[in-house]
Amino acid sequence: MSHPISSQPQSMGYSTQTSQWHSEVMDCFDDMGICLCGTFVPCILMCQVSQDFGEHFCLPCLPGTFLALQTAMRERWHIPGSICRDFFCQCFCGYCVLCQMARELKRRQ
Repeated sequence: MSHPISSQPQSMGYSTQTSQWHSEVMDCFDDMGICLCGTFVPCILMCQVSQDFGEHFCLPCLPGTFLALQTAMRERWHIPGSICRDFFCQCFCGYCVLCQMARELKRRQ
């Protein structure tokens, strides 16, 4: 004897809703403080972004972690994109990507 299903299983609390970056890669002038820091002392901004994201502030000193950090941000906030796109954006305008990540953290905190 079969029993009809009367309710759907509930989610485990994982959000599947996608979001977007609050600013584009080339919107560096939206926050002049972040823009100036990213232009003149990007290593400090990179360490600050890492720490604000909840990672160790020295994480950017290791090779490849800047890409991993951007990918982790996209995954945490369900922002569509790909590692390939992240890689090419960082190759051609890495300082702008860094500033975008800093603006995103500032906005979401």
